[in-house]
Amino acid sequence: MTTVAERFAQTLQALGIRYVFGVPSGAWVDYMEALRTQEDIEFILVSNEASGAFMADVCWRVTGTPAACFGTFGPGACNLTTGVGSALLDRSPMLVLTDEMSDAMLARVTQMNIDHQTLFRPITKWTTRLQANSVRETLYQAMHIATSEVPGPVHIGLPAGISASEAAHEDLQQAPATGAPAPESACLDTMAALFTEARKPILALGITAMRARVQSLVLRVAETFQVPVVLTPMAKGMLPEDHPSYAGVLAHALANRVGDTHQQADLIVGVGYDPVEINFEDWMPNIPLLNINTVPADLDQTRYTLACDVVGDLKPALERLVSLGCAAKHDWDLAALAQRRQQMFADLRPNPGPFGPRTVLASLREMLPENGIMTCDVGAHLHLIGQAWPTPAPECQLMTNGGSSMGFGIPAAIAAKLCAPERPVACVVGDGGFLMMVGEMATAMRLGTRVVFVLITDRNLSLIRLKQERKGNERYGTLLHPEGYACAETFFGVSVFAAHTAKEYETALRHAFAAHGPAIVEAFVDTCDYDELILKGNR
Repeated sequence: MTTVAERFAQTLQALGIRYVFGVPSGAWVDYMEALRTQEDIEFILVSNEASGAFMADVCWRVTGTPAACFGTFGPGACNLTTGVGSALLDRSPMLVLTDEMSDAMLARVTQMNIDHQTLFRPITKWTTRLQANSVRETLYQAMHIATSEVPGPVHIGLPAGISASEAAHEDLQQAPATGAPAPESACLDTMAALFTEARKPILALGITAMRARVQSLVLRVAETFQVPVVLTPMAKGMLPEDHPSYAGVLAHALANRVGDTHQQADLIVGVGYDPVEINFEDWMPNIPLLNINTVPADLDQTRYTLACDVVGDLKPALERLVSLGCAAKHDWDLAALAQRRQQMFADLRPNPGPFGPRTVLASLREMLPENGIMTCDVGAHLHLIGQAWPTPAPECQLMTNGGSSMGFGIPAAIAAKLCAPERPVACVVGDGGFLMMVGEMATAMRLGTRVVFVLITDRNLSLIRLKQERKGNERYGTLLHPEGYACAETFFGVSVFAAHTAKEYETALRHAFAAHGPAIVEAFVDTCDYDELILKGNR
């Protein structure tokens, strides 16, 4: 007899799922045993279920194959929702698994019982309950939905008591993910006319373009027509920072300097632009939008003009643009763009003043090999990273900017190292995000994960503190540590190397990268860099 738990584990393995992250429960024991005896799949214990969801998210980003996460009844499922909701907004597919009460107890008042189907419905693409006669069918359907355009998490509730039941025989084949259809030819014609007639079109790249793997086509369009390109933060790496068309990242440090370019445009060409990171209206001049995406444009059309919505596969649209060749002539001055770009990056480089985040990032970038992966948490430092961190390829810098959840950076780095053990991995986290996920240092230590965690300590929630000050308010509710705070020597066995100066920081980084397991570099910084460079507006 094959049990439900065994069929479940076998099907996960067949789907290519390598990891299930979570905190176990009594009802999960049969599934854990089935996973233990299944080759090429592993249950990873985490300290917080939200971390498990963040890790599952990053597994897909690094490998292209989803992972799974698990939480038990009630509180465990609620903890999962932070990472699951973030994955929905960051467009990351995953399988979300939770215990659920049996059919007999589902509607009863009993310990830990909340309605998981209602809980997960608004933050997943699909939610369902497993049945003993359709284990494989349910998992196949879940994977199909999760990975089809637009990708995202799906939830499967595991009713208590069915894990040891006999699983029905199912003779099924897995359906491939559904991609975007070809765009309509009439829309392609309109697109070509708009692009040809525009004198100063600008490309705006988003995470859908990265997911669609159209980097080479984007480069061909930019180079053929010598037009500027702006990017949303999660699309970093789609265009090298030294490319002649590179104009900068929207909504992050010195975004007003990026605005010096995009405010000159007479046509915005959104290429896989997902407004989940920043709405068009927050930065666009009042000019027409040409949207090339897998879904229709989300635009306030009472204020802005949607000139054309090219909905479908991005590749035919970009190929059509490339085919226009010399028929499209534009008026951009790339020499002036180069001067603006050079000045912006000069201002983002460290200055000889106090030891600050600019120095932290610059020294880490020098030490982390080009093929290394850097993950980062949410906070003031993220705004610097978005603009200042040179990113040679999309998967080399991992952040959350759709979900934008603090706590992402540490579990993301652990998952990245699990999925790409041959690549160096570093994490940049503020002291706020570190406090949320410090328990995962125990996970990193137990797994022997060689990750350098760079902890930027300024004792405050600096992004909120800055926003308070810009409103003329007093600092309130943002202090994390009292005066006299000193770092620990270890966290759950992970060594800490403290740095109060640039020289100490470089030494600490060398020690951390030479470590045989995880290591923390705690950089005590002055926050004047944040005051000078971030929250400058988008225009």
